[in-house]
Amino acid sequence: MGKQYKKLKEKDIEFIQEAKLFYLASCSGGEVNLSPKGYDSIRVLDESTLLFMQYPGSGNRTYRDTVAGGEVTLVFNAFVGKPQILRLFCKAEIVERDDADFDAYAKQFGEINNIVRNFFRFNIYAVETSCGEAVPIMEYKEDRSEYREWAIKLDEKGKLNEYNAKTFIPVDLSKVAN
Repeated sequence: MGKQYKKLKEKDIEFIQEAKLFYLASCSGGEVNLSPKGYDSIRVLDESTLLFMQYPGSGNRTYRDTVAGGEVTLVFNAFVGKPQILRLFCKAEIVERDDADFDAYAKQFGEINNIVRNFFRFNIYAVETSCGEAVPIMEYKEDRSEYREWAIKLDEKGKLNEYNAKTFIPVDLSKVAN
């Protein structure tokens, strides 16, 4: 049976820290954005706050939805062991490169490099668990390296900032539902 509460419990934090894959959904009145996320890209700052390190990509819808004041949901589920689904309902803040916290956040991930697009600080207002018994059992093999290697090469060629600017989704607040 599912439960909902306000803050992460210790068992939730451990579950998040062990996850190899999670899903990030956001919406600001238009279509709902849903993306799988991997790599070592998430940190628990405290029982009400998560930090997500974002690499460059083909779009930046979470950024758009955050600027527009939209909602964010993160979903973690067990692929091995006891079945479980953990949903985190959040509001987000964007931490850009010029933010005072950026370098300290980057250090939490073991390296500071130019391929980090930005960070999202997720402020959790509700935590929800459910059984997850319909989620298949799957085996983790390894992270894919191509994406990160592509970003590093683009940065080495001096073209990463140009790529980020080209793939940025502008925010038109006049089209956002209140």
